[in-house]
Amino acid sequence: MAAQRRGLDETTLIRRYFQRPASSRRDVVLGIGDDAAITRLPPGLDLVTATDAIFEGVHYPPGTPLRAIGHRSLAINLSDLAAMGARPLWASLALSQPRARAAWLREFAAGFFALADAWQVALIGGDTVRGPQGATVTVQGAVRRGHHIGRSGARPGDGIWITGHPGDAVAGRLQLDRRGGSRKLRQSFLYPQPRLREGRALAGIASAMMDISDGLHEDLGKLMQASGCGAMLDLASLPLSPQLLAAVGLEAAREMALSGGDDYELLFTVPVRHEARLARLARGWTVPATRIGTVRKPPGLHWQLEGSAWTPCTRAFQHFG
Repeated sequence: MAAQRRGLDETTLIRRYFQRPASSRRDVVLGIGDDAAITRLPPGLDLVTATDAIFEGVHYPPGTPLRAIGHRSLAINLSDLAAMGARPLWASLALSQPRARAAWLREFAAGFFALADAWQVALIGGDTVRGPQGATVTVQGAVRRGHHIGRSGARPGDGIWITGHPGDAVAGRLQLDRRGGSRKLRQSFLYPQPRLREGRALAGIASAMMDISDGLHEDLGKLMQASGCGAMLDLASLPLSPQLLAAVGLEAAREMALSGGDDYELLFTVPVRHEARLARLARGWTVPATRIGTVRKPPGLHWQLEGSAWTPCTRAFQHFG
């Protein structure tokens, strides 16, 4: 108790909440406890690295369950690895807090390590600093050399696909401070599931891919721009969940699906010759894969509803401004 009254020093904080027994991963040569970590990548693999930060009041509201914050801090990074078709290996964590609080750290670590253990991700280092409440995570993964899936490979005629149910996460976030509502929607925001199995399975099938964090319409625009193409899209094909439709109705559900963000689903393109193979694979997935449009040569995103042009009223998440 005396240590808690004085506040936790960095060494005690790391040892108590984040340092674990030596990793069983043989690719971790030296982990937490030294000036830097040492890892080893087998021959024939490329290293994939992603970094994302989450801060209170920007990426999650005050009062968000602490385990969910720990889970999300890792999940949003693992989603980036999934979008590259990579297998996760290691993570480092930089934690920012106004002051060290034992209960906060304990619950955050429980959420972080529950997801890390599920995907056999080893925490190999990081830092702690006094500052706004938040966390920055860097993850590293591996992909067979030359087999990553980038954003620039889409070609005219490819189908445009999405996993899961876009819009659920933002609806769940809006329900966090309300009684009742849909537990499934809230869980979609609090505990996003990185589509790592699906991402790796799409290697050799998908021509381009990214994850959805800033809203489907915005991220689809990024994917098409990177590929130098445009898209023709069918609004009626959006895979809206029954829970979202029951919570907000059809029109609002469509807008949330297009601009809500925080979905961390996979958005990808598939050449027609691979669609049968995709269909066979997707039967074994825990989430649906839905075709929502077609890549075309002219730039721009063109939505249609029942044969008529439709213009979304989208406002994507902005990191600044």
